[in-house]
Formats: sequence, C-alpha cells, structure tokens
Amino acid sequence: MTTSNAESSARESICAYGKSIFDRGLTSGSSGNISVRLEDGWLMTPTGVSLARLDPATLTRLDGGGQRVSGAPPTKECSLHLAIYATRPQEQAIVHLHSTYSTAVSCLDGIDRDDVLPPLTAYYVMRIGKLPLVPYFPPGDAALAQAAARLAGHSKALLLANHGPVVAGASLEAAVDAIEVLEQTARVYLLLRGANVRTLTDAEVRRLR
Repeated sequence: MTTSNAESSARESICAYGKSIFDRGLTSGSSGNISVRLEDGWLMTPTGVSLARLDPATLTRLDGGGQRVSGAPPTKECSLHLAIYATRPQEQAIVHLHSTYSTAVSCLDGIDRDDVLPPLTAYYVMRIGKLPLVPYFPPGDAALAQAAARLAGHSKALLLANHGPVVAGASLEAAVDAIEVLEQTARVYLLLRGANVRTLTDAEVRRLR
C-alpha cells in the first residue's frame, strides 16, 4: 500500500505527540489513544501499546469504512473515535487520555452532567467551551461510542464517567492543546473545591465564544 506524504507526516506526528503526552505524565501504561483523519480513512494508535513507544510503521490504518487495512489491531476505543468523527465531520483528530485530574473529576458524584467544569479561565472557555459527562460504560463497549456520539454534536470535548477525557480538534495539534487545557482546568477545579470561587460571568463567556 502506497503511503502519501500527508499520511507519512501524520504517522510521525502521532508518534511525536504520543511520546510527549506520555513523558509529561498525561497518561500512563498503555492507556490513551490518538487518531487522525486521512482523505480515505484514519490512522489510530494500536491496542496495548504505550503512547511512549509508538512506531509510525505499525500504527493502525483504517479505510473509509473503518476496516483495518494495515498495521496492528486498533485501540479498543476505535468505535468511540469513529462515532465522534461521524458526528463531527469537520474534526481531523481525536485524543483520549486517562489523565489524572480529568479522570478524578470524572469520578466525582454530584457534578453537572451537562457541563462538568465551570468557566474558570478564558482559555478553558475558548479551547473547550462545554464539557458534557458521558455515562459510564466499559472501555470499548459499543454503548459507550453511541452515548458519546449523542453528546458530541454539542461539544468537541467529552468527559467519560469514571474513565477520562476525549477531545476532537481541527488538527492533531489543536486536539492535544485542548486536552492539555482541560487537564489543567480540572486540576485547578480540584484545588479550588471548598473555596469561594469567582467564575467568569455569562457576559464574559459570551464574549469569549
């Protein structure tokens, strides 16, 4: 199978961002997965492989119908990625992590399921906007993909209950940037719990959006 220059570049970028994400402690073990849309399909990180040790040559290559055509078997969250792409055809990349602070927030009881985090900072509002909570389903479950797809039409970022964040972007760089902002905001949110907090006002949020 001939690999285009665009696909070769995407393969290198996935591996470089994966290693950066792992090295900075944003995911651990073999958790987390990345995908990029191509003109005629997708690239995805393989199942059971640490983001720190990705090989451009063995990334999963899917055709336009979501069938594997080369590379190792895809992440168990393949159906989750494809469901979000189907709902958000404008997005070019998706990053899903088990990052510490976002995952901690996903385990809290009593959070706003329609928009988990309050508007604490301007960058959170601009990069994330709204963060719905997807109900818990086991990783890789088809019901998880279906539930995420129902909410993805209203937000490019989702928080999977008792699991972690998933963010889509117009590019891989944009998706990585946004999920990093989400993780930092989750950390700030947890640090502020129990304190009197000033969130951005509705007018301030409208102006940013």
